[in-house]
Amino acid sequence: MRRTVLIAACLSLALAQETRRDISSPTPTDNQPNSAGVPDVYAVDTRVERILVLRFKYQANLLAGIEQMVKLHHVKNAVILSAFGSVRNWEIHQVVSRTFPSKDTIVKNPTAPADIVGMSGFIMNGRVHAHISLATPDKGFAGHLEPETNVYTFAVMTIGVLPDYIDVSRLDDKTYR
Repeated sequence: MRRTVLIAACLSLALAQETRRDISSPTPTDNQPNSAGVPDVYAVDTRVERILVLRFKYQANLLAGIEQMVKLHHVKNAVILSAFGSVRNWEIHQVVSRTFPSKDTIVKNPTAPADIVGMSGFIMNGRVHAHISLATPDKGFAGHLEPETNVYTFAVMTIGVLPDYIDVSRLDDKTYR
C-alpha cells in the first residue's frame, strides 16, 4: 500500500513539472528585406492621461484580469509601467530564434510559485501585450505573459493610460520593417 501511494505521488509530481512547447509564427513578409520607407526608429509623442492601479487577489488569472480591467475602464492605449507580487503558477513564451520565421517556446509550470519582479508592455487598441519578469530562489526569468498565470499572495500592476487618438498599432508589428 505504501509503495502504491509513493508511486502515485511521484507520478503526480512528474506530470506537474515545467513543460516546453515550440511554436512558429510565419508571415508572408518573413523573406522580404527591410523597407527603406520604414525608419530604423520612430517616436510617438504623447502624454499619460491617467494612471490605473490594479490589485489582484489570490488565484486570480493575471492576463484575464488585465484584459477585464482594460475593457471595464475603456482603455484603448496604455503603457504598462510596473508590477509586483507573486504567482502560484506561470506560463510565458520566449523568443528562441534569430531569423524569420520567428520561433517561440511556451514555458509553463503549473506548480511553481515565483515572485513578480516587474512587468512592462503596452495595451494597443485594447489588446494587451505584456512581458513579465519572475524570480524563484534559484533563478530569474522573463517572457511574454500567457493565460495560465495565476496570482499567489497578491499582485499589483500600474498602467499609464494614453490618449485614444495616438497610433501605437505598429509598435509590436514584426512585419513593419
